[in-house]
Amino acid sequence: MDFGHDARTEELRTRLRDFLRERVHPAEEVAEQQRAEQDSPWRTPPVVEELKDEARRLGLWNLFLPDGEYGAGLTNLQYAPLAELTGHSPDLAPTAVNCAAPDTGNMELLRDFGSAEQRRRWLEPLLAGEIRSAFAMTEPEVASSDATNITTRIERSGDSYVITGRKWYISGAMNPDCAVFVVMGLTDPDAEVRRRQSMVLVPRDTPGLTVRRAMRVYGYEDHAHGGHAEVVLDGVRVPRDHLVGEEGGGFAIAQARLGPGRIHHCMRLIGMAERAIELMCRRAVSRTAFGGPLAEQGVVRNWIADARVTVEQLRLLVLKTAWLMDTVGNRGAHTEIQAIKIAVPRAVVSILDRAVQLHGAGGVSQDTPLAHLWAAARTLQLADGPDEVHQRSLARRELRPYEQELRG
Repeated sequence: MDFGHDARTEELRTRLRDFLRERVHPAEEVAEQQRAEQDSPWRTPPVVEELKDEARRLGLWNLFLPDGEYGAGLTNLQYAPLAELTGHSPDLAPTAVNCAAPDTGNMELLRDFGSAEQRRRWLEPLLAGEIRSAFAMTEPEVASSDATNITTRIERSGDSYVITGRKWYISGAMNPDCAVFVVMGLTDPDAEVRRRQSMVLVPRDTPGLTVRRAMRVYGYEDHAHGGHAEVVLDGVRVPRDHLVGEEGGGFAIAQARLGPGRIHHCMRLIGMAERAIELMCRRAVSRTAFGGPLAEQGVVRNWIADARVTVEQLRLLVLKTAWLMDTVGNRGAHTEIQAIKIAVPRAVVSILDRAVQLHGAGGVSQDTPLAHLWAAARTLQLADGPDEVHQRSLARRELRPYEQELRG
């Protein structure tokens, strides 16, 4: 395994790092001010559109898609250091380069499973950054960590599907630019348990679809993902050609969609940890307490050293996972995908927590990005499957050969 950057990756990495330093980081305060002045805090601030124009000009666009027809044609291993950099400014950078969730997963879904007409109507404007989208799977009344529990009904009615149910924490739904919902629901309650669900595309303006309220994350509006929402579908009717793939294919499509999403989250989380380390170091050398800089305190030095060791370990595991996804496919990297989904959010939350502690009251205030970063990282211990679900599956895979050996 060679994790060195090839010439193209290094060139893009340099270009992206300069873009972040010169344009994105200075725009963070501007974006917050513009959100406060707009009619909706989830509306994309004008400065973000300026950043998107600049990113296109620089060739920093759709970096996450590995096929040259739709994206930059990078492998997962090439994309990893670029996604990490966008994690330094997770509210702005992923959107600026059109690599923000949930749109990334929805673009991959439409590319792999959408019809020609679905790709024309929804994938092309998503690739161009003209619209946003939402992925509606999670429900408040069931344990959605087991997707076979989904109860939203998608029923045939002549040439249409009629959808009834309630979803929540639907990423992207609060952004007024969100034009389409990918909705997962139950089409055949009597089928084999993993063939009961299907996915349909629901345009935002379809009668019966109501974005009821924003769902905050530890009190924050999640601008990075276009805002989370509770969504009610009350007799929503869409044509049958809005079905994604085949009836009964929803569970398999969801699993195909979530694999790349999990590693993308982990790539960005490492960038969030790097920003935390930078802020810790700046604070430690500039802040004086008990007669000297905080950097002279042994506990502070230990925090910084431990954070550096942890980030290097996490990065290597993520890069190994990316390499496996490139060489043996997502199925072949299943163990590693689960491992990073368990390890990275948990460890980054710990690093951010110490960074908050080092900043004292300022760490929990709006004057640093740390509290917001902590909330985002902590949420990722739940998103795309909670830690415990991945631990259960990973342990089962580890135990299987020994159980088979015991049975003879």
